[in-house]
Amino acid sequence: MKRIKQYLYPLVMLVLFEAVAVTLWLAKGNLFYLFNFSYIGLSISLGMLLYIRKYRYARRVVQLLVGLYMLVYLGLIRNENMQIEGFWYYLFTGVFEAATIHYAVAKIFGPLLFGRGWCGYACWTAMVLDLLPYKVPAGPRKRIGWMRYVTFAASFIFVSALFLARVGNIERIMFHAFIIGNAAYYAVGIALAFVLKDNRAFCKYVCPITVFLKPMSYFALLRVRCDKDRCIRCGKCKKVCPMDVDVTDDARTRKNGTECILCMECVRNCPRNAL
Repeated sequence: MKRIKQYLYPLVMLVLFEAVAVTLWLAKGNLFYLFNFSYIGLSISLGMLLYIRKYRYARRVVQLLVGLYMLVYLGLIRNENMQIEGFWYYLFTGVFEAATIHYAVAKIFGPLLFGRGWCGYACWTAMVLDLLPYKVPAGPRKRIGWMRYVTFAASFIFVSALFLARVGNIERIMFHAFIIGNAAYYAVGIALAFVLKDNRAFCKYVCPITVFLKPMSYFALLRVRCDKDRCIRCGKCKKVCPMDVDVTDDARTRKNGTECILCMECVRNCPRNAL
């Protein structure tokens, strides 16, 4: 019975995404949204199924399926800027399309349900950074988290300036900003990973999206919890966590609690199945 119950989770996730897909398709009258959210829902559900089947690279499969889809198909082929500049662009034009819908579902309201699952399973920047050798941070967290607010403000100022200056052909500029922005993210992310010996340094200190993700993730329904009766306080979960989260503490105020990307490395490595 317990095994059957496990398989309900990927089914529920698929149903949730299908509900979003159908709702947006009918509301916007655009078949693309049915395809888009159905594809993402199927990818995530497949990853969950592979994880239940104890496939080692289950999360990587989802990262590649969703990350490459967002980067190559939506970004390079359809010329959609799905980075934060695209969000500001559509917000300023007053259009609820593409990036604004993406941010609402994945990065603003979605985290109330699944926290920072986006960072662990769909981010195309992290998709590349997770290939680097420093999967477990080599040292303590640095006090440079303020950098995310600089990049967040810079993206807002950049798009605002384009509108205030009444620059023509902004859509084309947004596409070029997507290309240049991604190149910059990869360059900075890879450099930080090697300097700080931490694959996720970019996510912790620089990524502007975390300004949205962190406060919403505080209230996430889907969280890693600890069975205190089984836990032997060996500390292994903290050692393997790429985001320095204290998962043995179930309180929402736990150390780096809004940083959890649901990678499940702690669950996988717990010797007593306490998580």
